[in-house]
Amino acid sequence: MSTDHRAAAPPSGPVPWDKAFALKLLADMVRIRRMEEKSAEMYGAGKIRGFLHLYIGEEATAVGALHALAAEDNIVATYREHGHALVRGMDMGAIMAEMYGKREGCARGRGGSMHLFDKATRLFGGNAIVGGGLPLAVGLGLAAKMQKEKRITACFFGDGAVAEGAFHESLNLAALWKLPVLFCCENNLFGMGTAIERAESQTDLCVKATSYNMPALKVDGMDIVAVHEVTKQAAQRVRAGEGPVFVEYQTYRFRAHSMFDAELYRQKAEVEEWKTRGPIHTFTARLKAEGKLTEEEFLAIDAAANAEVDAAVAFAEAGTWEPVEDLLKDVHTPAENAP
Repeated sequence: MSTDHRAAAPPSGPVPWDKAFALKLLADMVRIRRMEEKSAEMYGAGKIRGFLHLYIGEEATAVGALHALAAEDNIVATYREHGHALVRGMDMGAIMAEMYGKREGCARGRGGSMHLFDKATRLFGGNAIVGGGLPLAVGLGLAAKMQKEKRITACFFGDGAVAEGAFHESLNLAALWKLPVLFCCENNLFGMGTAIERAESQTDLCVKATSYNMPALKVDGMDIVAVHEVTKQAAQRVRAGEGPVFVEYQTYRFRAHSMFDAELYRQKAEVEEWKTRGPIHTFTARLKAEGKLTEEEFLAIDAAANAEVDAAVAFAEAGTWEPVEDLLKDVHTPAENAP
């Protein structure tokens, strides 16, 4: 059993945004939560198969960070990327259809839950390999620098990736070449079922990043205000040509690592304690206290999210399967077309 990870006090303090922006970010967190809950339900019903990694509890990180970036920026994510795809602008129906394995999905049903991809929104995957997105982000950053583009690349990865060689190689090259890469570590304290203190001799991940001569920032990943403001600050530095920046978002997932996970590695009491810091209800409470949200407005946001989820499920249910004769399409080059 892992060391007990106690939750800190819920975030407090004034929200430094106007009502419209605050409600937009709240709505996006609710959209992710409802989509993920429905995904779990559809997985249980056998509609979604394979692996399914839920983002429930971590919504503030994706929403706060992505709203601090520009439309022209590149996004690289992990296999827990449904929320990132949705906030980035991918249609929820295309996400759900992809998880169903239907042709109407964003990757024509060939990628599934772990491989969401959307060129239009510059979402360059969903990567199933731990740390696999880090070298891709460095390549995208190098391309932007060589082409003298202002875009930056935000690479999301978990604390488990920090133990991978690709992490160290990627941070070293990005710093050496002063590439426009924002390294976004979503530290939820567990790499699958292994607590961070059992895998890392140095659990302050910012120390590892600063060893590669780059700025490193640590932020409460359950506080959407803190996430947004710190990410905005970090992105500005990267965009200004100062080189890469590392941000550690300290967050927590409320569900198991995946739907296959028996979750025997942490106490239920620990999970329940962290739920008291849930990013949706704590942010909702802050907005209500400041007069920026009424209960009726929250119920309307929730109803809209549920309606969007229902429409996405209907779209996926009505989708089509790829014909058997197309299964080898794009897998290899036909002999008649080979060089």
